[in-house]
Amino acid sequence: MSDDSNLTWRSVLSRPLDHEPFHPLSAVASVEVAAASICGSVRPQNTDHYLAIQLTRQQDTLLSSLPEADLPLPFTEHGYALIVADGLGERGAGARASRVALSTLAHLAIRYGRWNLRVTPATAPEITDIGEFFYRRAHEAMLDAKRANPMLGDMAASVTAVYIAGGDLFFAHVGHAKAFLYRDGKLVQMTIDHTLDRERVHANGPVAVGRQKQDFLHELTDVIGGQVDPRIDIEHLDIFTGDRLLLCTNGLTDVLSETDIAGVLALQRRPADDCQRFIELAQAAHAADDVTAMVADYRIRR
Repeated sequence: MSDDSNLTWRSVLSRPLDHEPFHPLSAVASVEVAAASICGSVRPQNTDHYLAIQLTRQQDTLLSSLPEADLPLPFTEHGYALIVADGLGERGAGARASRVALSTLAHLAIRYGRWNLRVTPATAPEITDIGEFFYRRAHEAMLDAKRANPMLGDMAASVTAVYIAGGDLFFAHVGHAKAFLYRDGKLVQMTIDHTLDRERVHANGPVAVGRQKQDFLHELTDVIGGQVDPRIDIEHLDIFTGDRLLLCTNGLTDVLSETDIAGVLALQRRPADDCQRFIELAQAAHAADDVTAMVADYRIRR
């Protein structure tokens, strides 16, 4: 083989491999989140709790005989779970209830979560199913806690959760905590309150639902830890860069209108600043119930 042929052959053998970069939305989407919570003016203690979780999947090369140019760079992708819970029950039982609900969900994410960070037509139903399963298990955990200690017999909770993976948002909801989406100047309440008032307003005939819990002015039809299995609302929608999310307990919406809420979110301050502003407005309105606000900004990094 001639020198030129050897040179050509060596060039072929040593040429770097050509791989098209792969950047799924779950690797470039990010969520900035903050939360704040205060005790209501007539409450002996705050019965609300909140939780934000980042779920991470990554790939790092530990050892290889391949040249560095042939290997992918360290890769990380994320999903996000945001949850608020409004506990119900006397003498601190409500605070215990919201703790039980959120702690159960956090541990279930580790034990059973498949962490589907890339949503496809095949995986979307799986995410919905696991969300309902988690809520059922949280309901059972609440019932177990009540059976273990009769002093907690009246505890229950409203629980609203959002899961974000890539460009997809799922929310699961029981009770009267709320999830809002703010987009292009418009505020939309994604969740539907599980209250008798809401059922009466939207029913064409007699309301065939029973009261599960009383929370100040609200008679709840569905709660985690109630006497009957709760109705669990789960929905799936697209989320876009620039979208803002608000998860809150009813203590906020009892004293602030949707116009008030949209006005705060429209200023595009950092989530922590918005949460503080919501708390200030609620205090100025002498909110009787506990107030929890969690604000999240969704972005695609390019």
